[in-house]
Amino acid sequence: MKKIMILALAVMAMACQQNKIGFVDSVKLMDEYQEKMDVEARFKTKADAMTKKRDSISQSFQMELQAFQAKAQKMSQQSAQEEYGQLQQRGQYIGQQLQQEEQQLQATSQVEMDSLVKKVKKEIKEYGKANGYTYILGGGDGGSVLYGEEANDLTQAILKILNDKYKK
Repeated sequence: MKKIMILALAVMAMACQQNKIGFVDSVKLMDEYQEKMDVEARFKTKADAMTKKRDSISQSFQMELQAFQAKAQKMSQQSAQEEYGQLQQRGQYIGQQLQQEEQQLQATSQVEMDSLVKKVKKEIKEYGKANGYTYILGGGDGGSVLYGEEANDLTQAILKILNDKYKK
């Protein structure tokens, strides 16, 4: 009888011990994280500058090509073909250079964004441990939380911590 009572108390104690679960709207968290906004703005500025550079170089090359076309009419066919071949090679080289710069910018941007995501995940994990959460789920577009009570939404609390740390 004593064993049954102890077993019953143990089962009741385990039943009373509930997991503490919260969720974070990942999309909202990242959209409102100031460091992410600053990184995006910095890379947008660089991308805009690269676009202007590409447009300027392209426009200059087009003018050079038009000048060649006018000059080619007065040249022998062989000379015109040789010079046109050189122009084509230079145009391809310039295009490849610009493409490499764009790819480098994209790669650098991706590395920084990946670093930010790791930082956010680390902060969520630390918050969960510090506040006794058994689970913190990810919500938002494509997330695993289809519904959650507002009381369990940790998005603003974690966003505040991230933005406060970033300000420092």
